[in-house]
Amino acid sequence: MKISELFGAGNRRTFSFEFFPPKTDAGVQALERTIRELAELTPAFVSVTYGAGGSTRAKTIELVQWIEREARLTAMAHLTCVGATQDEIGGVVDRLVEGGIENVMVLRGDPPAGQTSFQRVSGGFSYASDLVGYIRKRFGRKLCLGGAGNPEGHVECRDLDQDIMHLKAKVDAGLDFVVTQLFFDNRVYFDFVKRARAAGITVPIVPGLMPIRTVAGIERMTGLSGASIPATLRAELERCRNDDAAVAALGIAQTTAQAVELLHGGAPGIHFYTLNQSPATRIILTALKTARLA
Repeated sequence: MKISELFGAGNRRTFSFEFFPPKTDAGVQALERTIRELAELTPAFVSVTYGAGGSTRAKTIELVQWIEREARLTAMAHLTCVGATQDEIGGVVDRLVEGGIENVMVLRGDPPAGQTSFQRVSGGFSYASDLVGYIRKRFGRKLCLGGAGNPEGHVECRDLDQDIMHLKAKVDAGLDFVVTQLFFDNRVYFDFVKRARAAGITVPIVPGLMPIRTVAGIERMTGLSGASIPATLRAELERCRNDDAAVAALGIAQTTAQAVELLHGGAPGIHFYTLNQSPATRIILTALKTARLA
């Protein structure tokens, strides 16, 4: 099923999970268990990341096909511009389509390890909007295309107005919906949506939330994404920095409170960045279901 068909269907909110392809067989088996556990919560869809430089390209394709075939969930494959020519990327999309995948998250992608900036390969794409346009020209409406939004601005573009114009270019090229980068202050999401609508962006904008598991982990992720941690949350994280159980509990409480406010504020759903773990996401989504918000 195309994800675009889920938005607004009977005022349904979409709840979805993101995973990354493990590097080992043991990791694959653990992730398959996690996906089966979370499948009980009937997510609208799940997405699978691509890996820097397309390093997990084959595993991404295998995993989304397994999710559709074995877990019987709607899957979305990430696709980036990094380290591949137009023909190579076209071949990947061909494989996805041949495998029955109807949903693709189109991204420029982060630089591979060891590189400090994005470098377009000869014959490749410079921007996600270019890749969106290529897929639309080659495959028409056969695929549903999602894209990324940055409520606090892309780490390489802190000018919020300019960043919105970059997002509009992707939407104008053919995106069906947007999923945001992680954030911890809901005001930045609501302001982001307001600015996007003012710019003429009308597609659904789904907030992406990441339950905090460890202080070091979230510091690393916010450093990469450019997301900020509010002072009150940072102070509480610092207080329990060396107690992983307390940090995880705080993360669950924080994300649950965020999700409740976002849904009451009109968000079309929540996309959870799971880091391939099920406990926190299970607890949060169960709480939302109990409150009849999911």
